[in-house]
Amino acid sequence: MTLEDLGALATEASDPRYARLDQMSVTELAQTMNDADATVPAAVRRALPQIVPAIEATAERMARGGRLVYVGAGTPGRIGVLDASECPPTFSTPPELVFAIMAGGPGAIVNPVEGAEDDAEAGAAAIDAAGIGPLDTVIGIASSGRTPYVVAAVRRARERGALGIGLSCNADTPLSAVAEHGIEVEVGPEVLSGSTRLKSGTAQKLVLNMFSTISMVRGGKAYGNLMVDVKATNHKLRERAIRMVRTIAEVDRDTAVAALETAAWDVKLASIMIRRGEDLAAATTRLTAAGGRLRTALEEN
Repeated sequence: MTLEDLGALATEASDPRYARLDQMSVTELAQTMNDADATVPAAVRRALPQIVPAIEATAERMARGGRLVYVGAGTPGRIGVLDASECPPTFSTPPELVFAIMAGGPGAIVNPVEGAEDDAEAGAAAIDAAGIGPLDTVIGIASSGRTPYVVAAVRRARERGALGIGLSCNADTPLSAVAEHGIEVEVGPEVLSGSTRLKSGTAQKLVLNMFSTISMVRGGKAYGNLMVDVKATNHKLRERAIRMVRTIAEVDRDTAVAALETAAWDVKLASIMIRRGEDLAAATTRLTAAGGRLRTALEEN
């Protein structure tokens, strides 16, 4: 893609509606940005026909032991890191199940590494280093849809048999061309021309929220809308665990706390112990037989 081609991208365009940005008051700027941000969910909704089958394919692989891997440079890479890092505390997943690969390495999360996004060979090498295989899903994230590091990573992931997904904010992108599932959330020009940490970044976070959350819900990490695999590592989360057990088992606080303390603050095990009248060993066996799915464990005889 030439420099001229880059200038034609919607995410690089200058929107005349924002031509007097530097002359606006703070109130006008805030209202303008808020109005622009309000268009992002609609853009994501328009892309749902691309998003849904990609999530279905991802969840199916994860159910068979596959990993979810985000790859990006700059802001998209940092958004991938953010989403991946929330999975262990929210769903008690091991850190290697959902993780992010950042162009330029971990240091680039805080300090930009110049030229890292243009290094296609490094993108492919990162996929090799991660041992990506047929059960894994690799989601390349690039606002422009043409970042060499990301395109090469997704291409290499597919060569190794993985599911390759491309998430961009332009139409007909090179990233979509190399991916099995191309997701293009067309948010249009940014308020601050080319600053794709704005609408584009918001769109990427919304889509990654869907990938991680839906995959985990489909994998039995929720009961109703309760995050029953949460790690109760602080006061707030212990109180949340207590409320969940009280709701699921329909018991008072003291009963819920006693069961949670016996179960090392595992919401699923505590709920089974109370609802099924079983000790910790029996509840553990039941939950394991149910594949970790609390609803199945509670309902099966």
